[in-house]
Amino acid sequence: MLSYFDLSYIEFFGIKDIKVFSETEHPEHSLMSTIVDDQFNEGFSRFVVRTDDIESAAKHFQDKGLSVNGPYYRSRKTLDGSLLEWHLLYVGNESDELELPYIIQWYEGDKERRKSLIEKKVIGHHPSGAEFSHISMAVWDLNKTVEKWSSLLNLPKGEEFFDEELQAQCRTLKLLGGDLVFASPIGEGVLLNFLRTRGEKPFLVNLTGSFEHSVVTFKFSGGLYRIKKEDKIRNFSVFKFK
Repeated sequence: MLSYFDLSYIEFFGIKDIKVFSETEHPEHSLMSTIVDDQFNEGFSRFVVRTDDIESAAKHFQDKGLSVNGPYYRSRKTLDGSLLEWHLLYVGNESDELELPYIIQWYEGDKERRKSLIEKKVIGHHPSGAEFSHISMAVWDLNKTVEKWSSLLNLPKGEEFFDEELQAQCRTLKLLGGDLVFASPIGEGVLLNFLRTRGEKPFLVNLTGSFEHSVVTFKFSGGLYRIKKEDKIRNFSVFKFK
């Protein structure tokens, strides 16, 4: 099941037979291998960024000395009988606990894909004005992780800030389509508890919109969500590897 926010979405992934899934050989650093390694814990697992040149993305990560698997061609028939096609690329570094995103390239461009999804009534304007803002990731060493990810993904760094609700020092990497916020605990709280039980992972999805309350935090299907009242509308775009 997919929950769309323009071209960005949250995917709720279900497994029919855990035994068969566990015994199936999955590509290294893939979402499927992560789910198995995480012992099928419910909650956020990985995230994906899209590109319009997945071959260049593969070369980019190879040049950085990372393990690269793919691109793999994937397709499926939609409910209306049309063919949906894409490529996936998995990258990783065995020495890191926090796994890098995997990469997707759709056969349709952003404009064509948005037009198609609107026509099929898959995406539209929500009455609350809800927009995807950013992903928060739990990490032990904030500065080390931000420096490494900024270098690997060619993303500019924002200023460090304190999140009182999470009791964490945070820093942002600016990514079109939704920023990446890294959070490291400085005291007891939900973030420290998450790190102790799940390790370094995406743990919080942040949304913005015209809501009654300034901030609302809730848990759903093992994932933590925070909705913040904000008038700013974000622009969604493809991530380009250079």
